[in-house]
Amino acid sequence: MNLKTFKSIALTLLLASIVGCSAAPTHLIVSPQVSLSPSNQLSGKEAQLNVVDMRTSTHIIQILEEDEAAIILSSEQRLENIIQGILAKQWQQQGLALDNSANNKITVTIEKAIISVTQESVSYSTQSEIIIKVSIDNTKQTLTSRFKNRAHSEGALNADIAVLEREFNQHLSTLIKQILTSKDIKTFL
Repeated sequence: MNLKTFKSIALTLLLASIVGCSAAPTHLIVSPQVSLSPSNQLSGKEAQLNVVDMRTSTHIIQILEEDEAAIILSSEQRLENIIQGILAKQWQQQGLALDNSANNKITVTIEKAIISVTQESVSYSTQSEIIIKVSIDNTKQTLTSRFKNRAHSEGALNADIAVLEREFNQHLSTLIKQILTSKDIKTFL
């Protein structure tokens, strides 16, 4: 192989690797960080846990730019599975026994979970909203609580997907902590 051919191949590989590195992500990593101290506040209590996603579309980030196709990003894993896993683990650490035949039925409904980005030529603005409803039915009464988190931000140039992902995880972590530490929920169980 002569030097000219080698240089051409090396340049092609270099350009391909640069383009590959700059490709936009196709999914978000939703990984809220929630860690509460284990306790036995719910010891002796049992409940069924069911998390449902009632959103009409499962994407989490939508980037809207005039005269461009919208960029839509969803979670790598189903959002309801992520939330169910965290709630189950944390409630069990507080002593709650999860049993599919328990009288207490906890239904967690994801009503909204979206970051909408409006991209302009040299700036962007974001609207973030997460709404989660928790209903607990004990065959005699039902407790329903809504947990909401709304945020707005603006910035120069283009929205950074990694920053949006981090913000979504922080907002979701805050809501899940509010659910887990809710005095109304603990009392009702």
